[in-house]
Amino acid sequence: MKIHEYQAKEIFAAGGIPIPKGAAASNVAEAVALAESYGRPVMVKSQVHVGGRGKAGGIQYAENVEAVRVWTQKILGMEIKGLKVNKVLITEAADIVSESYVGIIIDRASKAPVIMVSPAGGVDIEEVAASTPEKIHKLAVDPVMGLRAYQARDLAGKLYTDIKLIRQAADIIMKLYDIYWKIDASMVEINPLINTPDGKVVALDAKNNIEDNGLFRQKDIAAMRDLDAEDPAEMEARDGDLSFVSLDGNIGCMVNGAGLAMATMDLVKHYGGDPANFLDIGGSSNPQKVLTAMSIILRNSNVRAILINIFGGITRCDDVANGIVMAYEELRPEIPIVVRLTGTNEAQARKILKKINLKSADTLDDVVKKTIELAELDTVTAGRTV
Repeated sequence: MKIHEYQAKEIFAAGGIPIPKGAAASNVAEAVALAESYGRPVMVKSQVHVGGRGKAGGIQYAENVEAVRVWTQKILGMEIKGLKVNKVLITEAADIVSESYVGIIIDRASKAPVIMVSPAGGVDIEEVAASTPEKIHKLAVDPVMGLRAYQARDLAGKLYTDIKLIRQAADIIMKLYDIYWKIDASMVEINPLINTPDGKVVALDAKNNIEDNGLFRQKDIAAMRDLDAEDPAEMEARDGDLSFVSLDGNIGCMVNGAGLAMATMDLVKHYGGDPANFLDIGGSSNPQKVLTAMSIILRNSNVRAILINIFGGITRCDDVANGIVMAYEELRPEIPIVVRLTGTNEAQARKILKKINLKSADTLDDVVKKTIELAELDTVTAGRTV
């Protein structure tokens, strides 16, 4: 789950990390009132769940209240990468001597949280990694021992040479690590971490992503979810107990099990196709979940064919087949559907699919190749299935 910058900064402030004064505004009057209360130049920052806000014109410097009024009017309602701006963050502008980067993510290779720091802050860390990888310094933290003070000081020493700045940065890194664990984050990031002319180190920006599986014990953070900023299909999938992520391809994928879903998508790419989504129906055999999944996939006008790949263990192939029949009869899809069902009750499943003349492929390679072939056809016959 993603939260906005102003929400992440509230969490940082509660954890003792220094940030500029700031608060969110949803209209011009609120923005002006905040700027007047600060009594100094401010930044007007769009609050959307995407990067590149500055490049899109969604972050602006306002020297006075009139500038705040003008920029807030322009930014509220604008779209950045398809997302509408409904709130702006009004925050004190800061004098910057240098910009650094600090972030924490889970590294599956080391099976540990990894802290990354770089003296090249203020730009996407991916750009730094691509152009100057030597400027990124990493530390895998033992999750049992936790982050030690000397490790934080060593990381801070990669950012500054002044001992006063190193001590402040080390304290921020320690507190950021504590926050990372406390909120069940999958990622926390300060970009940029700045030092000011008066010798202070401040988190000028904040980004937190929360692990969905930890939200049951993060009630306050779960309440921060901005439904207006989320993909309606992903919200419907979550309500239907499905794991779903929209992608940019044209092959709709319905699979059971996250690992199999990833392997299926990899094979689609291997054979030259492009997945339109990740969709895991899980281990349930509930036909209604298949109907919901099909409905979500079909709502994407870019989808030219649907690939269904089910390996029946706990999941019963015949129940999934019943769900496919329900979806076909209720939704009447006008694009081709290719199915592979193997495992528990697969023979019964094949008989069920014959009701709608839907044939199943025998192997994963076959189902992927056939789906890609059909997706590439210039014209799709309405209601045609394979």
